[in-house]
Amino acid sequence: MNAILMLSAALMAAVPETPETPFKLATIEVGGKGPVLAMLLDQDRVIVEIATANAYVTRAAKLKAVKFPGEMRDLIEQYPSVRGRLYQIANYLKREGKPAFAHESTKVKYLAPVKYPWNLLAAAANYRAHAEGMGARPMSAAAAKGGGGGGFNAAAAALIDPDRDAPIFFAKSPRSCIIDPGSPYFIAEGRGRVDWEGEMAIVMGKTSYQLTKENSHDAVFGYSILFDLSDRGGRRREQNMFPGANWFEGKSTDRGAPFGPVIVPKEFLPNYDRLKIVTRVNGVVKQDGTTAELLWKEHHMLMYLTSILTLYPGDVIATGTPSGTGMERQEFLKAGDMVTIEIEGIGKLETPFQSAAQRGK
Repeated sequence: MNAILMLSAALMAAVPETPETPFKLATIEVGGKGPVLAMLLDQDRVIVEIATANAYVTRAAKLKAVKFPGEMRDLIEQYPSVRGRLYQIANYLKREGKPAFAHESTKVKYLAPVKYPWNLLAAAANYRAHAEGMGARPMSAAAAKGGGGGGFNAAAAALIDPDRDAPIFFAKSPRSCIIDPGSPYFIAEGRGRVDWEGEMAIVMGKTSYQLTKENSHDAVFGYSILFDLSDRGGRRREQNMFPGANWFEGKSTDRGAPFGPVIVPKEFLPNYDRLKIVTRVNGVVKQDGTTAELLWKEHHMLMYLTSILTLYPGDVIATGTPSGTGMERQEFLKAGDMVTIEIEGIGKLETPFQSAAQRGK
């Protein structure tokens, strides 16, 4: 082996393809350019475009060329074949320090990490204290006898056996509901009961059907933050056919799923099942919980969902919200408010609230 080949082999060996340096992934715009895929390093202090960083490290370390997709959903799907290079980029940049092509955080606009997942599904009442705090009365005996009833039986939360009882899920429209971090939610005229619900989101990494307890975590790509925005002022359906609250009206409002700002690959968040979640409204703490409190754990949710439908790479599963929502407090959001959801190890998602009259201005 000649000297050049020996040097090249030494350089490649010096940049390991192992997850030694944690990173987060994002979809960003910079100076009107974008969307582009980005990597965050050094506790989010270093923000680089993946394509630029890949070209730089490939050239500097004499590595074999690897091509990256330009969209997050494709990156997630191709992750098994490209993650080694992402590890190399992170390891090399940690050793070399902040590169000249890194972006200043003040000049970066974060977009929703995945635009758009095929499926956006959300767990209802997945924290016992939240379920009990909703304070709804158990359904009447007459309603129960009739096999229907629209009441939410908060007292039943204490009786849940997650290995026996199935979780409750609802769907939101990814295209109509997902908005970028920092983008406003517009409160429609006459809708004075808009609520906050901060949630950890599971981002799927594989096409998955009929997952088991043993392989469900293998199908996960990583974790993010989702604001399951709820309009508690929905019309009740008092006719006999479908009594109770209209969940579509309450959960699927336009722009009702702020998402992001980053995805943390699961290998860098091994404590996903015990992360602190804090929701603030105008800086005041309203929710303070941890994912250890989930009634139905990750495997319960994924086993249930994939017993019904196929999940795809990039699909987003909102895992439920801790106690302290506006409904529990009988406090609701208004124009001018700012909701900040912070999850340990992931980051912060901010959503400002404006009146419907401000939309389009």
